[in-house]
Amino acid sequence: MTRRGAWILLLTALLMVASWPPDKDRSLVVKALNWSVDPGDSLPVLPPQLGFGLSDDPQAVELRDEVVRRYDQLFNRDALTRSRLKLKVAEDPFNPTTERQLLLACGIVVVFLTLKR
Repeated sequence: MTRRGAWILLLTALLMVASWPPDKDRSLVVKALNWSVDPGDSLPVLPPQLGFGLSDDPQAVELRDEVVRRYDQLFNRDALTRSRLKLKVAEDPFNPTTERQLLLACGIVVVFLTLKR
């Protein structure tokens, strides 16, 4: 194996580890992406809908509406802010099982092509 092939295998392995999703969370790559678009945690996140009983509480409704208004103002500001808001809450593109299978298949192809040379 050549030195270049060894580097390709190392980078592929590191990328696979960083992209590997745990069972109930996001992969390291997606977590890094979420953090990179808002490192100061200043962008709002859309809150969930109020549950039964809470929608009767005017103070809870007003607090939620305030967060939604701020989110909507930022969302309508420009394309860059809109993208940042979406990327802040982005998740892995596939469910964990499918993503692991695709990562493993890609890794096997890279190993095969690298060792074939």
